[in-house]
Amino acid sequence: MTYSRVNATAATLTKNRTEHSVVPVSGMCVTCVDGCVGMCEIGKSAYRGHEVIYPQPFGVITTAGEKIYPVDYSHFNISGTAVGAHGIEADSDKAIFPNVNLEVHFGHDKGIKFRLPWIIPGIGSTDIAKNNWEGLAIGSALAGTGLTIGENVVGMDMESVIQNGRVVDTSDLKRRVSLYKDHMRDGYGAIIVQANIEDTRLGVQEYAIQKLGVQVVELKWGQGAKNIGGEVKIRNLKKAQILYERGYVVLPNPTDPTVIKAFERGAFKEFERHSRVGMVTEESFATRAQELRDAGAKYVFLKTGAYRPADLARAIAFASKYKIDLLTVDGAGGGTGMSPWRMMNEWGVPPVELHSMLYFYAKKLADKGKHVPALAVAGGFTFEDQIFKGLALGAPFVRLVGMARGPIAAAMVGKTIGRTIDENQLPVYVERFGNSIDEIFVTAHDLRKELGDAAFEKIPTGALGLYTYYERLAQGLRQLMAGTRKFAMNHISRDDIWALTKEASEISGIQYVMDVDKAEVEKILNF
Repeated sequence: MTYSRVNATAATLTKNRTEHSVVPVSGMCVTCVDGCVGMCEIGKSAYRGHEVIYPQPFGVITTAGEKIYPVDYSHFNISGTAVGAHGIEADSDKAIFPNVNLEVHFGHDKGIKFRLPWIIPGIGSTDIAKNNWEGLAIGSALAGTGLTIGENVVGMDMESVIQNGRVVDTSDLKRRVSLYKDHMRDGYGAIIVQANIEDTRLGVQEYAIQKLGVQVVELKWGQGAKNIGGEVKIRNLKKAQILYERGYVVLPNPTDPTVIKAFERGAFKEFERHSRVGMVTEESFATRAQELRDAGAKYVFLKTGAYRPADLARAIAFASKYKIDLLTVDGAGGGTGMSPWRMMNEWGVPPVELHSMLYFYAKKLADKGKHVPALAVAGGFTFEDQIFKGLALGAPFVRLVGMARGPIAAAMVGKTIGRTIDENQLPVYVERFGNSIDEIFVTAHDLRKELGDAAFEKIPTGALGLYTYYERLAQGLRQLMAGTRKFAMNHISRDDIWALTKEASEISGIQYVMDVDKAEVEKILNF
C-alpha cells in the first residue's frame, strides 16, 4: 500500500493522461507517450520548473497535504458512559449538554481566558490571510478565542516605516491588531503577534507591545507544513525590490538588470520571497524571552513544527525552564499559504505521533516536578470530534487545539455569501434558507440581540461565517463531552478515547478498545 499520491494533484493543477492507470510508486502514467503536452507534474515542470513546487493558484487558496498516514485521529473513538458526571452534579436535570463549560484559563497567572478551547495559531503575510482578516479578527474576538498574527506582516507591508532597520510605524499590523481588539468582549480571547528571524530584526514585537498595546507575543520555530522559512509570491517588480532591500531572500534577484529585463518581457511573472531559517540555541532563546518581557510583554508563547523528536524535547524543555505561557506543536501536513507541495506531504512527524510524543515528554517533566506550560496541538483539526480527541490524547497538559484552514474556509464562505446577497446572486443551495443575513446565518438573531442593531449591522459576513462555524463546533463539543460525562474542560482525560487498532494504541499509549475496563468488567460480573 502506498500512502502518497505523486505527480498529479489539484494542488499543482496537474493530472495524469491515463488517470485510471498510474504507476503507484512514481505516479507516472503507465504509458508515457511521446507527443504528450505535459499535463502531469513532471510535464509541467519541464517548462515551468520551480514554479510547480508550490500549490496554485497562489493568493486565493489554502492548502494541506493529501498524504494518507498509517495512523491518524480517525483511528481513535470517543468513549461514553451511562454512569455519573464530572464537573457538575450527577442529576439528569442539571447534567445536560448546554451546561458543559468550555472555558479555558491559562498563562503563568491564569490571566488569559478563552470561551472556547481553540486558537488560530499563526496567519501571516499571505494574500489569503490579508484578504480575510476582517472576518477572522472580528469573528474570533466575538467568539472569545485566540488569533495569532503570523510572520512577515510588517516586512510585507509597503506602508511600513522602517528607520535604521527597525519598524516605527505600520499600516497592516496596526489594522490587524485593532480589528481584533475593538471587538473583544468581557476580556475573553487574545491577539498574539508572532515573529520569525526577519520580524525579530525589524523589532516587530517590541513595536506591537509598546505602540499597539499587544500583551501576548510568540516565538516561532517553524510549522507543520514545512521545515524552511515562510514564502510568498510577488507579482510587482518594485515591491520585490523593496523586500530585497529589507533583507528578505528574493528569487530571482530583482535588482539584477538581466532579471529585470526578463520580467519586463514576460519570461516569468512572479518573484519568490523567502524567509531565513532560524538557528535555535538555549542561550538565544532565554535571552529573547527575557527581552520580550523587559519590553512589556505580559505573556510569551512558543510555536514549533513537526521537527525531529529531539527538537520537540528542546521546545518543551525550554518552555518549561523559561516559563513560556503556551507551547503550540503543529503536526505535519498542515498549511495555509504556499508551502512547497512535496515538502508538505513528505516532511515531518505526523500529528498523532507528534502529539503522542508531546504527551510523553510533558508527563516526564511533570513526574519530575518540573513546570509544564499550557500546550496546544495543531495539524488538520476541523471538527468537534477531532478537537475532543486532540484534547484527550494530550490530557491534562493540552489545553487548546490550533486550527487555521477550517476557520479561514468559514470566513471565506461567510464573505462570499455577503457578496452574493449584495449582488442578488445567491446560489440556490444557500437561497433555500432565505435572502438576508438574518435568515441565512443561524446565529444572527442571538448576536443581533447581544450586540444591538447598530453594532450588528457593522459586522462583516466573513466574521458571521467564522462565528457561526465556531458556534457549531462549540455545541458539538458540548454534546460529546456530555456523553463522556465531562462537564468542564479540566475533566477531559486520556481514558475518554480508545484506540481502534493495536498500532494506534502502541504509538499513543491510549488503550486498545478490547482492553478497556477489563478489571472493572471482571469486578462487575463477579456478583
